[in-house]
Amino acid sequence: MIRQLLEADRQETMAFVGVQPAENLFIIGDIEAYGFDDPIQTLWGDFGDDGVMRGVLLKYTDNYIVWAPGDFDAAGFAGIINADPSFRFLSGIEPIVRRMEPYLNRKPDNPRVLHYAKCETGTELPAIPQEITVRKAVPDDAAALIDQMYAIPEFAAGEYSVAHKRRTLEEGTARAYLIEGDGRIISSASSTAENSLSAMIVGVGTIPGYQQQGLASYCMSELCRELLEEGKMLCLFYDNPAAGRIYKRIGFRDIGKWCMWTYERERVSAES
Repeated sequence: MIRQLLEADRQETMAFVGVQPAENLFIIGDIEAYGFDDPIQTLWGDFGDDGVMRGVLLKYTDNYIVWAPGDFDAAGFAGIINADPSFRFLSGIEPIVRRMEPYLNRKPDNPRVLHYAKCETGTELPAIPQEITVRKAVPDDAAALIDQMYAIPEFAAGEYSVAHKRRTLEEGTARAYLIEGDGRIISSASSTAENSLSAMIVGVGTIPGYQQQGLASYCMSELCRELLEEGKMLCLFYDNPAAGRIYKRIGFRDIGKWCMWTYERERVSAES
C-alpha cells in the first residue's frame, strides 16, 4: 500500500532511511530542512501487508528520489511520477531505479549513472605535512572558491553561484577547506547537502600548475576528519576512474552506482 507521508510519520520514516545514511543523504536532508508539510516537497511511503514501511519516494520541486532496500511497489511509485507533468529528474541507487524503469511512461534524455562511494572512518586519511597550510573557508572566500572552480578544466563547464556559496558557508549547510598560493586558492574540497547523519563531498580539485602534489587530498583530509568527528558518514559521486583511485586511497569505498536521470518536461497541449 502506498500513501502520502505526514508529520506523524516522521519517526518511522527517519528510522527507515537512517539505517543507511549515505544512500539516503538527500532524503534525510530534505526531511530535516522542509519536513512533511512544506509545499516544496511531498513524500510517499510504501507499506507491506504487515504495515511495515518498505519504500520511500520523495518529490522535491520537480525531482524525485526513491529508496527501497528490498521488495517494493515499483509500479505504484512509477504511477505517481507518470501522473506528474512537472517531473524532470529521477535519482537513486541504480538497482532501485531500474526496478521502476519498465513502468515509467518516458525514457530519460540523459540517463547519467555515477559511481557512489562512502567513508565511515578517518584511519586512511593522509597527514598534512608541516609545510602545507590547509585552512577552513569563511563566507568571504566564496568568490575565490568559485573562481577556482572555473579554473579547473573538469569543473569549468559548471554553473556556480557566489551568493549561494556564501549563503551555505554562512548557514553551515556546507563547508570547505582550502590551500592558497600566489595570492589565490589553488586547491580545495567542499561539502554540501549536510544533515545530522551524513554529508556529500564535492568540488575536490586543484588548478593546473599545482597538480600531482597531493594538495586536494590534504584538503579532503581536513574536511573529512572534521565531518567524521561530528559523527557524519561521508559520501561522494565520481565518474573518473583516476579520481576513484584517489578517493579509495583515503578511505572511501564503493557502495554502488547512483542514477541521475534527466527528462524533458512533459508537453501539455493547449486544448487540454
